[in-house]
Amino acid sequence: MKARHLPSTTTLQCFEAAARHLSFTRAADELSITQSAISKQVAQLEDYLQHKLFRRLRRTLVLTPEGSLYLTEVRKILAHLEMSANAIMTYSGHGDVLKVATLPTFGTRWLSLQLPAFFEAHPGITLHLSDRVETFDLENEGIDIAIFHGHGSWPNLECHKLFEEEVMAVGAPGYLARQRIVSPADLANCRLLHLSTRPDAWHRWFDEQGIRTDRSYHGIRFETFQTLIRTVMAGGGLALIPRFMIDHELEAGALVPAWPTLLRGPDAYYLVYPEHLGELAKVRQFVDHLKGCAAPQAPSEQARSK
Repeated sequence: MKARHLPSTTTLQCFEAAARHLSFTRAADELSITQSAISKQVAQLEDYLQHKLFRRLRRTLVLTPEGSLYLTEVRKILAHLEMSANAIMTYSGHGDVLKVATLPTFGTRWLSLQLPAFFEAHPGITLHLSDRVETFDLENEGIDIAIFHGHGSWPNLECHKLFEEEVMAVGAPGYLARQRIVSPADLANCRLLHLSTRPDAWHRWFDEQGIRTDRSYHGIRFETFQTLIRTVMAGGGLALIPRFMIDHELEAGALVPAWPTLLRGPDAYYLVYPEHLGELAKVRQFVDHLKGCAAPQAPSEQARSK
C-alpha cells in the first residue's frame, strides 16, 4: 500500500475526537477547526474504508460496530506516534536509551526501588520501561533487557539469575478470623485465589506437605500479582504470594500468614537480553547494578536448609 493512499494523521485525529465526544461540534472545538471540516474528514475516511463509522440515532451520534473496532486501532496508532515524538523530543543526544521490560508487580514492588540509585550512578542513560505479563520475543519488540520468571534458559538470550522466591500462603486478618485452620489441609476449605500464569501453585503447596485435595485447582484466577494482592487484602480469599512482594503488608498487618510453610519452587527471576547486546556498556551497567541489588535478596543458605 502506497503512503499517499493511507489516511492522514489529521484524518485519524478528527475521527478519534468525534468518536470520543460523539459530536462533530465538540470535536471541532477541541481541534480548533470547523464542524464541516470534521464532517468532511470523516466522510473521506468512510469512503476510504468503505464502511460507515457513525450513524445518527434520535439526533445522537453513535459509533457503528465497524467504527468501534476502528477506534481501538486508531487510538493505538496515535498513542504510538505520540510516544515516538516524545522520545525524540526528550532525547538529548548525549546519552543512551535503554529499553527494559518487566513483570508488572515485580516492577512495582522491587525494580522501582532499585532505579533511583541507577539514575544517580548513570545519568547519561535514559530508561524506557514497559510491563509484560508473558514471555515474548525481545528482538521483535525492540527491547534491550527484560526480567523473566522461569527456568533460566531461553533461546538466543543471555540470562543472569537475580534471585529465587519464597512463596507463602496469606490472607487478610478479617478473612482468616472467620476460618477454622488447625492444619495445612484446612486451607483447602478456604477460597483459593490463583495467578493465571502459575495454575499449579496451590497443587504444589499441598503436595509438598503430603496433602491430597481435589480443590487445589479450583478458584478465581488473576493475571497479575498486583490485583491478586489487593483482592486478598480486601478479604477475597487466600493466595500464594512471593514474600518479597508483600513485606510491607506483612509488617503493617494488612496481610498475615495463613500457614507458616514457605514454598520454594524451581523457578527464579532472571535478567535476560539478546546475546549480541552483551557487550554494550549500557546493558552491562544495568545488569551489574541489578545483580548487586539482588544479592541481599537471595535466600540465605540457612533458610534454604529449613
